[in-house]
Amino acid sequence: MNPIAAFRDRLGTLRNLPKLFRLVWRTSPTLNLATVALRLIRALLPAAALYVGKLIIDLVVAESKLPHPSLGFGDWMTSGRLDHIVLLVLAEAGLGIVSDLLGRASAFVGDLLGQRYSDSASLALMRHAATLDLEQFESADQQDRLDRARRQVTGRASILQLVFGQAQDAVTVVALAIGFAAYAPWLLLLLTLALVPATLGELHFNREGYRLAFGRTPERRQVDYFRYLGASVETAKEIKLFGLERFLSDRYAGLSDVMYGETRRLAARRALWGGLFATISALSYYAGYASILWRTLEGAITIGDLGFLAGSLLRLRSLLEGLLLGLSQLAAQAVYLDDLFSFFDIVPAIRSPDEPHAFPVPIRGGIRFEDVGFRYIGAERWAVRHLDLDIRAGEVVALVGENGAGKTTIVKLLSRLYDPTEGRITIDGIDLRAFDLEDLRTRIALILQDFVRYSFSASENIAVGAIAQADDDARIADAAERALADRVIDRLPLGYAQPLGRRFKDSVEAANGRRSPSHAPTCVTVTSWSSTSRPPRSTREPSTTSSYASASSLADAPA
Repeated sequence: MNPIAAFRDRLGTLRNLPKLFRLVWRTSPTLNLATVALRLIRALLPAAALYVGKLIIDLVVAESKLPHPSLGFGDWMTSGRLDHIVLLVLAEAGLGIVSDLLGRASAFVGDLLGQRYSDSASLALMRHAATLDLEQFESADQQDRLDRARRQVTGRASILQLVFGQAQDAVTVVALAIGFAAYAPWLLLLLTLALVPATLGELHFNREGYRLAFGRTPERRQVDYFRYLGASVETAKEIKLFGLERFLSDRYAGLSDVMYGETRRLAARRALWGGLFATISALSYYAGYASILWRTLEGAITIGDLGFLAGSLLRLRSLLEGLLLGLSQLAAQAVYLDDLFSFFDIVPAIRSPDEPHAFPVPIRGGIRFEDVGFRYIGAERWAVRHLDLDIRAGEVVALVGENGAGKTTIVKLLSRLYDPTEGRITIDGIDLRAFDLEDLRTRIALILQDFVRYSFSASENIAVGAIAQADDDARIADAAERALADRVIDRLPLGYAQPLGRRFKDSVEAANGRRSPSHAPTCVTVTSWSSTSRPPRSTREPSTTSSYASASSLADAPA
């Protein structure tokens, strides 16, 4: 790719910024307006301070050439010859104080806005992830995509400060350039051209850094996984029992060493070229500075003009360098925003219809699988094929078979975690795809073998099956009593308010349930109830599984 095309490609990543601005604006319009106003005012102060300094120098030089009234400071003040200088000094001091206060205020508002953005973007990510299909989570490529998006939500909040800082510096550059252009406009062109190579270099290496980070996403996830395994309370027992410490540390060290080596080589090349480009920039600055000194010696400009131009030149060099390099950093960060917004662009295949059919209450005809077949993405073997099954209302059907026989797949199809590859599933003759997803799933209670143990309170764990009823203490207590979970909860120090698990302070394990051998056949029970019937009370003793009860009216649990 030629340099111009490469430059255009790298700047093309800035297309993500309008999306970011819309997201940030929705976060808090008030904070956005406050940030813009504070930074705009502060951006004009450097040029004003330099000009006031020029006036002070010219006045001092002019006064120094006049006869002194006396050697006493009081005589100088009473003569009135210092009045103008004093006012200018006070004005310069005021500009410095205001600039500092505005800087602190803009930093404060920026921090608030950054926190609000991170929270808002995280919430949007969670809500969008909740709409995606289960298969979109189970794909390794999609997991890499989700991991990158999750990192960008919290890792790119600094881009807001960078954008606002760039805008502020751009206004300052314009203000300084207006005054500077009256003396030596060609120096502005020289400074800008001298910084172009450094900008192109930064754009190139930022792009290379992104490609390296993007390509190493699977390895980074593995590194994170080994770090979790080696320092987690959930895995500590087995790590010790099986002697996995050396295995995990060696795998972690091997992967991290490879990633470190690639990062070191890229950083070395970046530092070498960066030093060369910085030298070019410095030489251009001192060429301009020498030109200003010569014009002063010629008498073309005053000493005050020299101070103003020298200060402006120094500030412009710093600002232009910051703007151009900041633009490359902005382009680099905008590349990473691709990971976030491309995740938001993922559209789930399993969705509610525009005009959903009302779910039958009560169910009268039952559930029917009609020549149902399902095959996981990328799999050659069918998980289920040519399945015909009728479950009448009120009937209990147990699906028994070896691991991998398709029992769990059938239940996931019934709850529309997947849609059949072939055939269809109906309830009272209505295709599942005609129902609203939320309406369908709230009427199905599903406990999988790999169920999640939430670090919530005991009450909230019970309400997971019908989370909208989390405040209904009577219903939660009734569900716990019917599932025999009340016996476990009675032993907890805080009862239903007791946090479960070991992740947070004051949490406890609810029960020490037994785990079935991994080679043992498993059984899934599907029970459909009419709205007027009541599930029978379980006669089993409570276990780890049954201690997390559901308040739903359809139940599916291990037999």
